[in-house]
Amino acid sequence: MKINQKKQISKKYKTFIGYLEGTISIILNTLLFGLKYWVGIKTFSIAIIADAWHTLSDSLTSLVVIIGFKVSSKPADKKHPYGHGQAEIISSVIIGTMLAIVGFNFLIASIQRFINHQSAVYGNLAVIVFIISVIVKEGLAQFSIRAGKKINSQSLIADGWHHRSDALVSLMVLVGIFMGEYFWWVDSIMGIIVSLVIFYTTYIILKESISSLIGEEPSEDFEAEIRKIVTNSVSRDVKLHHFHSHKYGDNRELTFHIRLPADIRLEDAHRITEKLEKKIREEMNIETTIHAEPIIIRGNKKQLK
Repeated sequence: MKINQKKQISKKYKTFIGYLEGTISIILNTLLFGLKYWVGIKTFSIAIIADAWHTLSDSLTSLVVIIGFKVSSKPADKKHPYGHGQAEIISSVIIGTMLAIVGFNFLIASIQRFINHQSAVYGNLAVIVFIISVIVKEGLAQFSIRAGKKINSQSLIADGWHHRSDALVSLMVLVGIFMGEYFWWVDSIMGIIVSLVIFYTTYIILKESISSLIGEEPSEDFEAEIRKIVTNSVSRDVKLHHFHSHKYGDNRELTFHIRLPADIRLEDAHRITEKLEKKIREEMNIETTIHAEPIIIRGNKKQLK
């Protein structure tokens, strides 16, 4: 009963952090978008306008993060016995997809601008706005990534990398502003670089999220931890193999096989598996199903069923 209560408190805290990060991000990014877009229109800069939309996409993806936390915080029901935790990972995939669309659109626009020999005229206002942008976006990135690691949230970490990519892009645009008066093509090239940075950020986000959705093989450290629990809990020699682990948000399911002597009583085998399942649940908060296999000794050889 205490375990479920801790899990519920942890989920509430996780949802609170997700809402807090998303709300702060939406407010600050919307303000930055307005400033950047206004400066971009005044200076006719594709790089600044692209970065403005990149910033606005942060607001939209933060909204997706909030929705993901809201859905994933719902308790398990008949249709979803493992809860709704996968909604958070799905929100990360949506973030990556939105980023890819933004990057592609501005890559095309930047290439066309370069072909047409279009340049931009910057001013002191653009410098001030982008210095503010770099500071604010890196601050948001630090907050999101640290909070995501603390509560083990992929979508918060993904949103943090989105913030950081925007900070790096703003820094590059700032460098481009100082170089713009010497080279006409700086704005177009910076627009292309912005797009490539967006694509790289998309790759990082989608790679981790899709891998988690498809299912990942348990790590060696994870298996070693399970073996340690089994060794400390059962007096007899028990062989483990055939590990399968599935993660659904905060809920993790584990199945594996153990090998026991063929002449062991069914009641004893059941007692062993039940004890191990309880121990793993208590120490690692993982719901486990264990399948027992007989070891048949014929002569001097052991055969597995």
